[in-house]
Amino acid sequence: MLWVDKYRPKALDDFELHKGIADNLKKLVATGDFPHTLFYGPPGAGKKTLVMALLRAIYGPGVEKVRVETKPWQIELPSRKLEVELTTLSSAHHLEMNPADVGNHDRYVVQEIIKDMARSRPLNTDGSKGFKVLVLNEVDRLSREAQQGLRRTMEKYSSACRLVMVCSNVSKVMEPVRSRCLCVRVAAPTDDQVMGVLQTVTRTEGLNLPPLFAGRLVDYSARNLRRALLCLEVCKAQRCPFTDDQEPQRADWELYIAEVAANIMSEQTPKQLYLVRGKLYELLANCVPPELIMRNLLFELLKKMDDEVKLEAVSYAAQFEQRLQEGAKAIFHLEAFVARIMAIVKQYATSMMA
Repeated sequence: MLWVDKYRPKALDDFELHKGIADNLKKLVATGDFPHTLFYGPPGAGKKTLVMALLRAIYGPGVEKVRVETKPWQIELPSRKLEVELTTLSSAHHLEMNPADVGNHDRYVVQEIIKDMARSRPLNTDGSKGFKVLVLNEVDRLSREAQQGLRRTMEKYSSACRLVMVCSNVSKVMEPVRSRCLCVRVAAPTDDQVMGVLQTVTRTEGLNLPPLFAGRLVDYSARNLRRALLCLEVCKAQRCPFTDDQEPQRADWELYIAEVAANIMSEQTPKQLYLVRGKLYELLANCVPPELIMRNLLFELLKKMDDEVKLEAVSYAAQFEQRLQEGAKAIFHLEAFVARIMAIVKQYATSMMA
């Protein structure tokens, strides 16, 4: 078992990083009911861990007996029949899905599939609860039409179903949806808290964590606790015992993006743009989210740029990231961003030579 799962808090009483949130959730559970809930915060902060602890507090350990299903759904439209394939994770008490996985068809998932699941009676048979729970991940990636359909589902089927939604960027969730939820902000752990968790894990595993190496791990994690634990376990597999001069092992896709940034800065030609486009395609084909590619590519470019062009690069990155959210083909916007960066760098280099 991975350390990130092995040392994950199981019950609301076990939380130390988000003890205040866990105590408030316990009070909600004690009332026998709770409203639609929206957990939001940065990646690796503990949103899904809190959701699972909440479900255990409501239904008991039965929520851990889950099955994964990937099946096609037939949706009848006025002019045609649409088939979408969706993966769900379900137990006898709850069902978890990511409607944004189907892309532009997410509104049909919300309008038909979620509506059908919400209108049916609870999945559990012991009669202990009069409602079931649907956990929706990455609701901030849903289209506006899907969020509007979600709002109607929340209103109409609230007696039989509770929605627990998880997102990273709450500003991308419509106000009508947010206003119908109990919004719970899950803040990223501080550097000291991440350091404390790493020390606790290594102590439990019987390992020694050198201070300098631990500091580099904390810096690399950027307050993402899941990332810190995964990196720690990778470093343990590579070299153990740990040493002060040991460096955190970056993920392959991060190293690949750093290589793409180096290609962009080394040469600004149509041929190089074509080669970079192929590498961006490869990242997308390996399921790296386009928003993550854009963000990490910008960070790597800023390390290599002169100060005079950094502000312009950040401004264009913000513009193309917005277009990335609104458009359908991610490669178009990523390639346009790369082309713009190449133009900026080329223009600055030409002006310096003049």
